[in-house]
Amino acid sequence: MTALVDIGNSNIVLSIADGEDFVHTWRIGSDTRRTGDEYYVIFRSLLDGAGVELSSVDRAALSSVVPNLTLSIGKVLQRLFSLVPMIIDHDAKSGLVRSKIPSELGSDLLCDLAQAHHAWPDGAAMTIDFGTALTFSTVDREGRVRGVAIVPGLLTAVNSLTGATAQLPQVELKVPGSVLGRDSVSSIRAGVMYGYAGLVESIIARTEAELGEAVHCIATGGLCKTISPLIPRIDEIDRMHTLRGLKLLSDLNS
Repeated sequence: MTALVDIGNSNIVLSIADGEDFVHTWRIGSDTRRTGDEYYVIFRSLLDGAGVELSSVDRAALSSVVPNLTLSIGKVLQRLFSLVPMIIDHDAKSGLVRSKIPSELGSDLLCDLAQAHHAWPDGAAMTIDFGTALTFSTVDREGRVRGVAIVPGLLTAVNSLTGATAQLPQVELKVPGSVLGRDSVSSIRAGVMYGYAGLVESIIARTEAELGEAVHCIATGGLCKTISPLIPRIDEIDRMHTLRGLKLLSDLNS
């Protein structure tokens, strides 16, 4: 089995894959104040609670966009499974054209792009990742990374709005019944959900115009299912897309 860890700015995802199946997946908060010992206790508790035999894990891979946690979590995985985890970087075999990978591309986006090209090799593909940041990562049929667009994520935008205003409440995001809000909560939902739906449609259309061809759009990330009904151009939804990419890179480099 393979242990996979995706360290993001808001959450750390730990998953155990058996072949192509993700048999256990957990999300915990990213916190650079926690020590390696604390993360070891958390990981060990989750694995023990699920009945995972540590000796059954023979491979581990780690993707991180939080440098202060990369080494710490890497040591946790080594301590748990008695192996050295693969830490994703641009030198990893990914199925992409290495010379076309931007130098500043995050490892999470590398996983997204590799999986998108692997799953959709006969045309251009875009991964739309609804996380702390909303990212649009596009790869063409030759495996060349064409580029990335980044905007604040939906929750990031809402938290910024409510944190900077005295009278606006915290809001759970869901699709409102109307774009014409009649109170603070419905007004924020209308503006954010319909506004971001329009933003996504616009980025897709502009990308296709620049490429001169249609792109296959894959939505992933925490809010992908919530907002996708408002975005007809999304072709598929896969909450596990980034983890599938991480597993793919682990397989290609084993």
